[in-house]
Amino acid sequence: MTTLVMMGILLFGVAGYRALPVSDLPNVDFPTIQVGASLPGASAETMAASVATPLERQFSTIPGLDSMTSTSARGSTSVTLQFVLDRNLDGAALDVQAAIVTAQGRLPAGMPTPPTFRKVNPADMPILNLVLSSSTLPLSEVDEFGETMMAQRISMIEGVAQVFVYGAQKFAVRAQLDPSLMAAHNIGIDDVEIALGVHNVNMPTGTLWGPRQAYTVQATGQLDTAAQYRPLIVAYRNGSPVRLEQLGQVIDSVENNKVAAWYNDKRTINLNVQRQPGSNTVEVVDAIKELLPSFREQMPPSVSLDILYSLRPVASHPRIRQ
Repeated sequence: MTTLVMMGILLFGVAGYRALPVSDLPNVDFPTIQVGASLPGASAETMAASVATPLERQFSTIPGLDSMTSTSARGSTSVTLQFVLDRNLDGAALDVQAAIVTAQGRLPAGMPTPPTFRKVNPADMPILNLVLSSSTLPLSEVDEFGETMMAQRISMIEGVAQVFVYGAQKFAVRAQLDPSLMAAHNIGIDDVEIALGVHNVNMPTGTLWGPRQAYTVQATGQLDTAAQYRPLIVAYRNGSPVRLEQLGQVIDSVENNKVAAWYNDKRTINLNVQRQPGSNTVEVVDAIKELLPSFREQMPPSVSLDILYSLRPVASHPRIRQ
């Protein structure tokens, strides 16, 4: 009897094994790293020739590199590096970092920051989408909670590759200059730029040494609001100062007022979380969700935090315009 049962189990096992579906293109996480570089004001052709090409030449020497693609746009370049399956992602990241350091000597001198890299596959969908909104606070303050408090903390979780912020509204002071007023005062745009740089500094002032005590000199040279920028002296004409408010409007605004995100017909700040290749999606999402109660406790009651997307698509998605 036992032999017949075992033979039956064996026959059903063989039949079931042969009936198992086999995917010709299995879902495999290849070790992937994305490198980004920026050069404000440069055209796509300049980015491709002066930034992407030196990086690509250096990346091509990394062992285990399977494919390399780059995309250049106005002011930015993105290079995606995909390695063979048996290549360790952490080891590949060290090689990419060394290649970036080596290539810096051939990159343009005007780059504000060196190229950066992240262990992320840009083709992967986000595993979690969080929405921040408020009916009373300005979006610049909501953005501060999202980017400073939440995004940085979520990025520290093991398995998280990057947190993208859609609809970012970072606070900034915007000077809207009138060309006719500038021409009337014989002032160029470079004069305004120099004046803003000279009068808005945050540098150590020095120390006063006495016989028994030493005093650290502190000077408040950082301007934070439009009201502080308006009386700023740009130049002197005919012995009289020309202030910034005489050349146009100076308002409290955001860095980029051409981008926005909506959810349920309300302006929001969206945080899209992407995981590292090879990490466990369920564990990463659960670790992020454990932090949400502490985030809600630290934020004002007027700021609402919702989950728009988690693991699988939902019915509604944010409409993002840029």
